[in-house]
Amino acid sequence: MVVEERKTSIGQMGGALQNLILENRNKLSISGVKDVLSFDDQIVIMETELGLLSVKGDNLKINKLSIDTSEVIVEGEINTLSYSDHSKKEQEGGLFSKIFK
Repeated sequence: MVVEERKTSIGQMGGALQNLILENRNKLSISGVKDVLSFDDQIVIMETELGLLSVKGDNLKINKLSIDTSEVIVEGEINTLSYSDHSKKEQEGGLFSKIFK
């Protein structure tokens, strides 16, 4: 399969691999999930290989959560997907870390 070969080659290069598949704005399949930080029926916040991912909507529920395979499936009325890159903030540090280097 071409898809499996592509996943393997990217994984061997050391790059982060993540897929988001949104079906009819009702079902979101996500790979590359490290942890689910919080969730309720309006927002799901996950730590992924590529940063924090927030999924916003209505009547959200997690149908599948597998940390072993790094997969999560969220179902409900999905309105917004947004990333925030927390790793850059951690690397930059705060004002004091820059002053006392």
